Amino acid sequence: MNYEIKGGSFPVVICNLENGEKMITEKGSMVWMSPNMQMQTHGGGLGRMFSKAFTGESMFQNTYTASGAGMIAFGSSFPGQIKAVTIAPGQEMIVQKSAFLASEAGVQLSLHFRKNLGAGLFGGEGFIMQRLSGSGTAFVEIDGSLIEYDLKPGQKIVVDTGNVAGFSVGVQMEIQQVPGVKNVLLGGEGLFNTVLTGPGRVWLQTMPISNVAASIRPYIPTGNNG
Repeated sequence: MNYEIKGGSFPVVICNLENGEKMITEKGSMVWMSPNMQMQTHGGGLGRMFSKAFTGESMFQNTYTASGAGMIAFGSSFPGQIKAVTIAPGQEMIVQKSAFLASEAGVQLSLHFRKNLGAGLFGGEGFIMQRLSGSGTAFVEIDGSLIEYDLKPGQKIVVDTGNVAGFSVGVQMEIQQVPGVKNVLLGGEGLFNTVLTGPGRVWLQTMPISNVAASIRPYIPTGNNG
């Protein structure tokens, strides 16, 4: 499989497959494909389907298989970027649960529960994230632009709620309360920040969809117009 990412604010990734190669997606993100791509929908077992329902995700997964050389494109659902990442043993990634777009069939997608309950309650994306393991290329969606940092052992970075797009498995995540009553009440930065501690790579996104929704909410009419 080889690929090309195109587009501006709403990018697509175009994947060119050899005969028999497969791509998977869980969000119905296919936007166009050659007619020789065969789709199969499956649930991955009762336990897996239940866990997906628990997180609000689709309970089903689509697998596209090329019959001969084929092409398939997957599109983003929000203005931002598509990031290609190579997954291999020891190179696993933890991403926000809405980030996964598509991947080669060798990539495994599973739930990742944050051990810190505070992180779950106040971390901005709930207490469940996604773990990408196995081997192959995966494509993830980033809200806005992507900023990457490589943290050394013990090195920390403090991140505003919702701006964490993902991190490698060696990174530790915890929630830190904003100090000072005046800062909390008047600072406009919320009650909590996320603290990421190395070693490992951190992905930060500049425009989380939760912030966009909060910004436009005051301008949405309420009540009956008639």
